[in-house]
Amino acid sequence: MTDAQETAEDRTLRIPGGAPPDAPVHDAPVPLLDPREGIPPVTATPEELEQVVAAFAAGTGPVAVDAERASGYRYGQRAYLVQLRREGAGSALIDPIGCPDLSPLGDAVADAEWVLHAASQDLPCLREIGMRPTRLFDTELAGRLAGFARVGLGAMVEKVLGYALEKGHSAVDWSSRPLPEPWLRYAALDVELLVDLRDALEDELDRQGKLEWARQEFDAIASAPPAPPRKDPWRRTSGMHKVRRRRQMGVVRELWTVRDRIAQRRDVSPGKVLGDAAIVEAALAMPQNVQALAALPGFGHRVGRKQLEQWQAAVDRVRELPEAELPQPGQQLNGPPPPRSWADKDPAAAARLSAARAAVTALAESLRLPQENLITPDTVRRLCWEPPEDRSPEAVASALTAYGARPWQVELTAPLLAGALAAEPAAE
Repeated sequence: MTDAQETAEDRTLRIPGGAPPDAPVHDAPVPLLDPREGIPPVTATPEELEQVVAAFAAGTGPVAVDAERASGYRYGQRAYLVQLRREGAGSALIDPIGCPDLSPLGDAVADAEWVLHAASQDLPCLREIGMRPTRLFDTELAGRLAGFARVGLGAMVEKVLGYALEKGHSAVDWSSRPLPEPWLRYAALDVELLVDLRDALEDELDRQGKLEWARQEFDAIASAPPAPPRKDPWRRTSGMHKVRRRRQMGVVRELWTVRDRIAQRRDVSPGKVLGDAAIVEAALAMPQNVQALAALPGFGHRVGRKQLEQWQAAVDRVRELPEAELPQPGQQLNGPPPPRSWADKDPAAAARLSAARAAVTALAESLRLPQENLITPDTVRRLCWEPPEDRSPEAVASALTAYGARPWQVELTAPLLAGALAAEPAAE
C-alpha cells in the first residue's frame, strides 16, 4: 500500500470554497494501483460466503456495492462478479456462479445504506441474486445533481478524490473462469473509494442546498419496481429506420425472434448470433433463396449452410404471411405523438411545449442541473399535450406528481410550467 493510498480517508472534495465542481484541478491525480488490503480471494462456495456474510454483518457504515456483467458476450444481464466493501469488513469479491443466492448477504446488510455508481444499471442483476437495498446513495446521480460535467466513476474519483482509476477491463467477458488477477484487481478497486466518494459528494450537495433533492431521488430508485418487459423489442433493431414496408418489418420481427431464441439457448449475446445490420439487410432485400441471402452483408463465408437455411426459412415464412398478420408501421404510442408533428396536429400544444422547454432549460442552467434531472422530458410532453383544465400551479403540481415527479421537482417546476401552459400559438 502506497503512502498516497494511506491518505484516502483524509481526502476531501478538491473544490476550493465556492468554486464550481467542474473547475480545473491542476495537480496530477495519483494512480490507484492496488486495494488497501490487497486483492481479496474470490468467494465461490457456500462456506466461504458464510464467512463474508458474518464479516459484513459485523461491519459498520455504508456498504459499497458493484457488479460486473458480460454484456456483449452472454445472453441477458446477469451478474458474474459482485464486489463489496464496508468499514470493518474490508472488500469482498463474490462469484455468483458458485454462490447464486446472495440473499443471506443482502439480509446481513439490509439496514445499511448501499453506495452504488449508476445504481439503475446494477440493481436488476443484483435483485436476481437476492440483493435488494432499502436505502442507497448513487454517486453518479449525485454527480449529476452537483453539476459535474463528467460523471463516470473514473472521472468522479479523479475530480473529487484526486486518484486515477484504471478502467481498461470494463468491457471484458466477466463470465470467463478463472478470472485473471488484473481483472480482479480492477474489480476490487471499483469499490475501494466508493464510500469516500459518497461522503465528499454528500458534503458538496449539502453545500449547494441539493442534498434533500438527492435523497428523494435515491429513495425513488430504491423503491422503484422492476421495469416491465419491453413491448415489441424487435423494433429497437439498429437501422430499423430504413425499413418502411410492412412485410420488410415482418422479416425484421421474424429474424429478431429466431435470433433471440438461439441466443438464449446458447447463452450468448444476440449480436454474436446475427448482427442487427444483417437483419436489416435481409429485410430490405427479401432474398428469394439461400444463394441470394449469402450474398448480403453479414451472411458471408462465416455463416454455415445450415444457418443460412435457417435464416432463409424465416424470410420465406414472412413472405407467406397474410397482410393482417404483418406488423403495423410505427410503435403503439403510450402518450403524446412525437413533438415534430405537434405544429400540424395541435399548434397550441406546440406553443405550450416550446414555452415549457425554454423555461425548464433556463431553470436547469441556473441550478447547474441536467434538464432531464430537473424534470423528465416525457413528463413535460405529457403535461403540454393534455394539460389540466385548471392550469394553476396547484393543479399542475398535482399533474406532475401523478406522472411520478418527486416533491423537489414539483416545487421547482410547477410554477414555471403553469406559466408555459398559458402560451398560445403566434398569429400567422
